[in-house]
Amino acid sequence: MPRRRITFRQLESFEAVARHRSFTRAADALHLTQPAISIHVRQIADVLGLPLFEQNGREVSLTPAGEELLETVRSLDDVWNRFESAIDQLKGLRRGVLRVALVTTAKYFLPRMLGAFCQRYPDIDIQLEIAGRDQIVARLRNNLDDLYVMSHPPADLDIKAYPFLDNEYVVIAPHDHWAVGQAVSLRALANEPFLLREAGSGSRIAIDEHVRGAGLTLKVRLSLASNEAIRDLVASGLGLAVLSRHALGDSGSQPGIAVLALTDFNLRRPWSVVHLRHKVLSLPAQAFLDALLHTGLSATPAPPTT
Repeated sequence: MPRRRITFRQLESFEAVARHRSFTRAADALHLTQPAISIHVRQIADVLGLPLFEQNGREVSLTPAGEELLETVRSLDDVWNRFESAIDQLKGLRRGVLRVALVTTAKYFLPRMLGAFCQRYPDIDIQLEIAGRDQIVARLRNNLDDLYVMSHPPADLDIKAYPFLDNEYVVIAPHDHWAVGQAVSLRALANEPFLLREAGSGSRIAIDEHVRGAGLTLKVRLSLASNEAIRDLVASGLGLAVLSRHALGDSGSQPGIAVLALTDFNLRRPWSVVHLRHKVLSLPAQAFLDALLHTGLSATPAPPTT
């Protein structure tokens, strides 16, 4: 299979079709004609001797050969980004692109850390994606970003995970709740209505594991995908909640709610920065990883885990 017969331009067209699931949308994105895109994809398929796409209604889907090629193209993109960063560094520049994806609760602290990084490297372009854990894990699985920030890394992927910041969970209640200012146990609150993050979120996984390990069952009144909505509903008196302390802001509190002093609740899961094990980090990504691991907000970082 002569590699010189496949060009970067052809691979760019193929990746755009795979990303948009459409030849027409790929052509619009690359400012090319649809016949040109089709020719590029067909030329690759001719070299490989296998089709790359199959029609699926009004969209196209990848064949097994297409899936393999897409993974290769993304790996090549990683390598090329690192090469460009290295060339810029040799020129005395600090340029490049940093792609970071984080779960929603990390939005309360990670942007500040990104801001400090941008001040140090003002010529690096930042692409930031914030979404629920399932979406972030899907992006990690597809190698769409450089680094991922989450509190519960997936166990079914070959990854490197670097803990870098403490993540403490607290139980909150309306400010006039009977348990405010009291030393109470979680068991004493088990029959209270609780508002928790949605199933599948890193917070919910940690809470469910902790409660199950304590031999308790919480009375879950609502499951929500928004920390802000949970805080507002707790303040309105709808129930109690368990949230990351980071979700309460810099002051650790919010109007209308109070953090309860529990005698038997100590739940901590570190925030981790994650990437696929085979990922070739660009120089901006490596610099940001180093910045996270040496931030003054964290203790001495633990070694990477798998």
